[in-house]
Amino acid sequence: MIEHVVFSGGSWQSLLALVLKSVAVMGSPGPSTMAMTATGAAFGIRQSLGFVSGAIAGTTAVLLAVATGVVALLMSIPGLGSVLAIGSAIYILYLAWKIATAPPLSKQDARARAPSLAAGFLLAIANPKAWFAIAAVFTGATLVESSPAADALFKATVLTAMIVLIHLVWLLCGASLAGLLRDPLKSRVANILFALILAGTTAAALFR
Repeated sequence: MIEHVVFSGGSWQSLLALVLKSVAVMGSPGPSTMAMTATGAAFGIRQSLGFVSGAIAGTTAVLLAVATGVVALLMSIPGLGSVLAIGSAIYILYLAWKIATAPPLSKQDARARAPSLAAGFLLAIANPKAWFAIAAVFTGATLVESSPAADALFKATVLTAMIVLIHLVWLLCGASLAGLLRDPLKSRVANILFALILAGTTAAALFR
C-alpha cells in the first residue's frame, strides 16, 4: 500500500525534488564534506574508511534526531545552543589541525593515522551545518500526505542513502588528489589549505 501512496499524484516529482535539494544543501561544501575531502587527500581511501563510516553514522543520527523532534526539544533549552556551537567549533578546529599537520602519503608510517571512526561520528554530531541543512531538507518536503509517520520514515530512508552517497563522493574526490600530493611541499600546502577551508566553512555555518 505504501508504494501506491508514495508514488501516486506527483510524488515522483516530490521525491526527485527531495533528492536534488539534498545534493544542493547537504552535499555542498561544509565542515563534514570538506573533512572527507581533506582526509581522503591526506591519508588515502583505505585509512580514511573508518573516519568516513563514523561521519555517515553520525550524520544519520542527526537525521534521526531531526525526524523524531529531538532537535526541536534540545534547542528549546536556554543556552544549550551556544554551548554546543562552542564545543563543535573547538573539536572541528582540532580536526583541521590534525589534517594540516599530516605528513605526505609517501612519508606516512604507522604513527600517522587518519582520524578514527569515533572522530568521524563526533564531527558529524558537532557539525552545525548538518543540523541546519538536514532540518531544512527534511521539513521542506512531503512525500506521503496521508500519513505523517510514513512520510517521515520514507524521507529518512531516502536521506540516509543520500548521506552515504554524498560522503563517499567527497572522500573519492579527495582521494583522487592523493597521488598528486606525495611531494612533501605540495602535500603540506594542500593539507593546510584543506584545514583552512574546513575551519572557514565551520565559521560560516556557525555565524550564518
